[in-house]
Amino acid sequence: MSSHQHVDNVWLPRASCGSHCHAADLAHASRPAVVALRAAVRMCCVVTLMAAVPLLAVPLPGKSRVQRMYCRIMLRCLGVRITVSDGPIRNLRGVLVVSGHVSWVDIFVIGAVLPGSFVARADLIEWPALGFLARLMKVIPIERTNLRRLPDVVRTIADRLRAGQTVVAFPEGTTWCGVGYGSFRPAMFQGAVDAARPVQPLRLTYHHRNGAPSTVPAFIGDDTLMDSVRRVITARLTVCHVAVQSLQLPGGDRRDLAARCEAAVRGTDNRQAGDHALVA
Repeated sequence: MSSHQHVDNVWLPRASCGSHCHAADLAHASRPAVVALRAAVRMCCVVTLMAAVPLLAVPLPGKSRVQRMYCRIMLRCLGVRITVSDGPIRNLRGVLVVSGHVSWVDIFVIGAVLPGSFVARADLIEWPALGFLARLMKVIPIERTNLRRLPDVVRTIADRLRAGQTVVAFPEGTTWCGVGYGSFRPAMFQGAVDAARPVQPLRLTYHHRNGAPSTVPAFIGDDTLMDSVRRVITARLTVCHVAVQSLQLPGGDRRDLAARCEAAVRGTDNRQAGDHALVA
C-alpha cells in the first residue's frame, strides 16, 4: 500500500516530498551482510513484541505507563532511540496533542511520550499488524477525500477531549520527509475549541547518530509500508528528538490556534509565550 492516494481533491494535502528525499541517506548503507543480520534481529524482536499488543487493550491501573513502555521497547526493536527536551510533559486530562507528520514511526514516538487516541487515515485499519494495533488503540478514522465526514471526526475529537481522553492529530494531513513540511490545517483544532481543552504541540525531528538530519523514517511518495519498515530496520541507528512546546490554550478561533501551534512546532514564532500559552 503506498503512502499517498493520488486523488484529485481541493482540500486533500499533497506533499512535494518523494523518493529523492531518501537519496542522501541511502548512500550511507553498511555492508550487506551487516545490514541483513541487523534487519533479521530487529524484525524478530518486532514480531515477538507485536504478539503482546492485546495487552494494551486490557483496562489495568497504570495503563498509560504500560503503553509508553511498550512504545519505547518497540522503537528500540526498530532501531530508533528518542530524546525529550524543553518543556515538561503535563499530566493533564483531555488534551489535544499535535505534531508534524513524517512516518508511521511517529505513532510509536508520541505513544512513548503522550499516549492517546490517534486521528489517522481510515485505511490504516486495513494495514497488517498496524491495523490491529490501531483498532485496539481506538483510532479515530478520517477519510481525507470525504469532506462530508469531517464534522463527525471533529465531534468525536471534542467528545473524547471532554471525557478527559488524550487525542493525537497530525494537522498537516499527510506525511512529509521531515526536512520539508506542510501547513497545519485548522479543522482538527475545532475539536479543542469546541471542548475548551488545551493543545500540546510537539516538535519531532529525526537524526542519524552523528546528529545529521535523517529522512530514513519518512513514509512518502510511492513508499509501501514494507519498503518503509525495511528502510528503518536496516538503518544503523535513528534518533528522534521530541521537543515539548508550551501548552496552548484553545481560545475561540481554530485558525489562530492552528497558527500558534504550527509556530510552536516549527520554532518560528515567540507568540507561544504569550497570553494563549501556559508557560512552564
